[in-house]
Amino acid sequence: MTAPSQPAWQDTLRQAWTERGLLAWCFWPTSLLYGALVRLRGWLYRLHILKTERVKVPLVVVGNVVAGGVGKTPVVMALVEHWQAQGLAVGVISRGYGRRTLGCLEVTAHARAQDVGDEPSLIQRRTQAPVFVAERRIDAARALLAAYPQTQLIVSDDGLQHLALHRDLEIGVFDDRGVGNGWLLPAGPLREPWPRPLDLVVHTGQHPVFAGFAARRTLADWAQRADGSRVALSELASWATSMADTSTHEPKPPLFALAGIAQPEAFFAMLRTRGVHPEHTLSLPDHNEFESASCNEYKLYSLICTEKDAVKLWPLRPDALAVPLICTLPEAFFKQLDAHITDLLTSPR
Repeated sequence: MTAPSQPAWQDTLRQAWTERGLLAWCFWPTSLLYGALVRLRGWLYRLHILKTERVKVPLVVVGNVVAGGVGKTPVVMALVEHWQAQGLAVGVISRGYGRRTLGCLEVTAHARAQDVGDEPSLIQRRTQAPVFVAERRIDAARALLAAYPQTQLIVSDDGLQHLALHRDLEIGVFDDRGVGNGWLLPAGPLREPWPRPLDLVVHTGQHPVFAGFAARRTLADWAQRADGSRVALSELASWATSMADTSTHEPKPPLFALAGIAQPEAFFAMLRTRGVHPEHTLSLPDHNEFESASCNEYKLYSLICTEKDAVKLWPLRPDALAVPLICTLPEAFFKQLDAHITDLLTSPR
């Protein structure tokens, strides 16, 4: 496939952020300047020189303090589905990272992921909740409420550092990196100084490095095509055997797994754990754009990917199989969360 794999410099930088080695020390003076700018900006908001705006319904921010993907979007979808099950009208806002458009847009079922962002498109597709994107999240929130005035609660996918938007509850998401070497960008992975207060902390990795709630991330038992048809993972696990056995009536095309997410190898490992062993795998940059030429190059393969990739891949390969990632949060987390939300919904704004 002609799309580039993960650039080597990204892996080098991630490794540098895990410890205070030579490369991190080289960037340390620049991180001091970055930290000074972050603190100055915070003071300007606290002194009301820069304005923080709020909306008329409670707003929950789900974000991260480290650069790179940590699994926020699956957490956002789990929260939205939890509140929908309670009968709450929930909306989602996002900046729409990587989109090709400008301005405030509603994410609809027919919107191209390239125009609204792959993660907002995935959230809308999975939850059917109203989703709006804008450079300024306050614009997205106001547009959402104007179009859906019955909305009771808004979730911001990312935005912990977006101080222009008032938030009523902050949920921080961390993976196994924790806060890395504890230094600010570019010497470390931190977007802002740590520690900082958070209402709730969620760990999406296997080895949490500080207190919080552990999320369990598993693949669904099935993969889905663009038309909604499903194939059980147990059936996909038998495809390799089917190909090797010439006595089968209709041998299946070999599986080619690709992932344009923050940690592609994690997806491939989860497939193998479920008994699905693709003939080939391809790690792509996060938020990867797919092109028709690269898709045609592998027309003899059955493509299998993440849901996030599928929203961009399906217009080119509707037969591609997307495996949903299920994020399960512990009951104790929801107990604390619901206590916060009840207070917010019953308190005067």
